[in-house]
Amino acid sequence: MPRAVSLIRSSSLSDVAEYAYAATAPAEARLIFLAGACPLNEDGSTAAVGDYAGQAAKAVENMRTALTEAGATLGDVISTRVLVASTRQEDLVTAWEVVRDTFGDHDVPSTLMGVTVLGYHDQLVEIEGVAAVLDS
Repeated sequence: MPRAVSLIRSSSLSDVAEYAYAATAPAEARLIFLAGACPLNEDGSTAAVGDYAGQAAKAVENMRTALTEAGATLGDVISTRVLVASTRQEDLVTAWEVVRDTFGDHDVPSTLMGVTVLGYHDQLVEIEGVAAVLDS
């Protein structure tokens, strides 16, 4: 099935960033706006308490579920925003590495930011995204 997402990499900007700098989708694409994927278990409890990598992995797992139910995959994601409740850059990087590795070659434009607090008890990571699909 053809993909709606085209990643744009710039040779004029630094290659230090581990993601494409922009992405596009054609006018006929259906956009899917994902709420922040949280590291919550099915019973509503927070997964991997105190573990940035574990919470990032659970948030990605929950994002995959939401995408599947919307008729999409991680390969259809056009951008992400990764929120990490920490003032330590190392914690942000820990969460980011899980997200980056999960997306692999589909290195969508992304924003990584530290925040003071997230919505659920013991929550450290949340991942928001937008996807684009071509329905046939």
